[in-house]
Amino acid sequence: MNNSPIGIFDSGIGGLTVVQALHELMPAENVIYFADSIHLPYGEKTMDEIYKYSKAITEYLLSRGCKIIVIACNTASAASLKKLREEFPSVTFIGMEPAVKPAAEQSLTKAVGVIATTATFQGELFASVVERFAQGVDVLRQPCPGLVQQIEAGELDTPETETMLRGWVEPMLKKNIDALVLGCTHYPFVKPLLEKICGPSVRIIDPAPAVARRTRHLLEQENALAEMAQQGIVHYYTSGPADEMAKQIRLLRVDDGKNCFGLKWVEGKLVS
Repeated sequence: MNNSPIGIFDSGIGGLTVVQALHELMPAENVIYFADSIHLPYGEKTMDEIYKYSKAITEYLLSRGCKIIVIACNTASAASLKKLREEFPSVTFIGMEPAVKPAAEQSLTKAVGVIATTATFQGELFASVVERFAQGVDVLRQPCPGLVQQIEAGELDTPETETMLRGWVEPMLKKNIDALVLGCTHYPFVKPLLEKICGPSVRIIDPAPAVARRTRHLLEQENALAEMAQQGIVHYYTSGPADEMAKQIRLLRVDDGKNCFGLKWVEGKLVS
């Protein structure tokens, strides 16, 4: 047994969808969550920039005693996962990858849609997933610039957000997709709106539950699960204003936001 925290990071609040899935599956686990809000959105940064941020965040989480690192960001996973595993060979990392495999395997129309950031589509990880698991299936890629910012602002069910989503999704619906993969951890927060747009014939696939299951499996292998008798605590950290993140957490009904603290970037390092 190991009561040390799970470290989770994202460019903003999107990774909270992974935190929710983890705590539903493993309520005893302590979590340290970091939102790099000052550099949001990662999807508009270069791969080298994202890797530098991801490495520094990893170093901070390890300094806090985290037993495993979950990169709860598709963009950061695409830019950094391979390099981080090489840089920190003794650390177990879990990354995000668009759930193309289950979408392709279960598709009857042989057409699936993926919405993600531009950087996610540019990464080797996405290309590898499509090549390995989507042979014979038309994978329609749609970047969604500005959607992360809408979600960060709490605009989850506004006419503006719906107009944006329809502009991206309806062309894919016309090409007969029967699954829509959410390739960014922010996007599950607008899943109800996507279900309204897509209708019952299109499955909306959120990868967060699969990431939670993978995390539990690896912790079980390492005999590192927390004691079941305890109730896990989540501590939230951000490079932006802590009060703003606490408000977002409450708005999204994730938590009460009381355990929310600010960090600063100083010469490429995170400090309290």
